[in-house]
Amino acid sequence: MTGDKLERRRSRFPDFNDWFGREFPGLPGWRPATAAHSIPVEVSSGAGGYVLRAELPGMDLEDISITVDDNLITVGAEHSESEEDKEHSEFRYGYFRRTVRLPATIPADDVDASYADGILTIRVPVPEEKAGARRTIPVRRADSAAGGERS
Repeated sequence: MTGDKLERRRSRFPDFNDWFGREFPGLPGWRPATAAHSIPVEVSSGAGGYVLRAELPGMDLEDISITVDDNLITVGAEHSESEEDKEHSEFRYGYFRRTVRLPATIPADDVDASYADGILTIRVPVPEEKAGARRTIPVRRADSAAGGERS
């Protein structure tokens, strides 16, 4: 490893998503009818926030949804198949979804999203940490009688 760049390594054993998030060999296009396709994403941090980029080629803006819940951000999109007859198609149709967990609560009001050239870019600012004000907490003697004073 050199500098700040992380070295990418592939495990000898595939990840759970590699087994069930892709087609099985010999069964092209096999996928449970109710399963949503996964969206490939990149997440980077710096310059006061996080940037999530998602590959969503061929989508219309009205087909893309983004929801924020605490520190989870979910991207969903639906790509409908056209009615025209095709002799061959390798396009993926249906519902696509991906949820990403960020290390801090997401301020929903300040999230910015844009879509261009098949890439959805979501910018999430990191909330400023409030400087803790130092204060003294008085300590009182605990009485043995509930709420009573000692004589």
